[in-house]
Amino acid sequence: MASPAGNVLRAGTQIALRTSEALTTEGKKLRVGQRVQLEVAEAVMLNGQTVIPLGSPVTGEITDVRNKGMWGKSGRINGRILYVRANGNQIRLTGTFDDKGVTGTAGVVAAIAFVPVAGFFTTGTSAKIPLGASVTAFLDEDISVAFAAPAAPPPVAAPALAAPAAALAAPTAPAAPAQATRTSLVDPSLEITATN
Repeated sequence: MASPAGNVLRAGTQIALRTSEALTTEGKKLRVGQRVQLEVAEAVMLNGQTVIPLGSPVTGEITDVRNKGMWGKSGRINGRILYVRANGNQIRLTGTFDDKGVTGTAGVVAAIAFVPVAGFFTTGTSAKIPLGASVTAFLDEDISVAFAAPAAPPPVAAPALAAPAAALAAPTAPAAPAQATRTSLVDPSLEITATN
């Protein structure tokens, strides 16, 4: 079944993400090709309907890692966004994330000026991407969306009113004047009037 023209989420649509794990070059554990987890930070809507819910899992991949080192070399992390899983579908995404530690170049230059060997021992800082860091991704393909037709509300049946047996018998004495009382049901917006 083809989607109407207005029910297409176009390639290039921006999607706000956040990291689901902290990433760092500290400890030298990150590797190129390693998969990392992110999540959708804002639901993606189309025509008032949610297409990609908040919190949908996103998979990224580390593309470059450099650990901090001697002579003021800083750490670096580069990665790319691969896809999001939403409503049982895997949707391709594009986008990158990165961080670069602070170089120790100024310290190296100063150290070399005073003690040439000291520059060898001066290192930069590790790269760090904290948990919950903002990342921007984009749809890598057009997504056709077929929304389910809204369900019709069930028909409301009128309650059958049964005449009390006492009302069918001929009265032997004049009836007392009817007195109206209000009885509140569970739903406070509904009220009925009963006669005694």
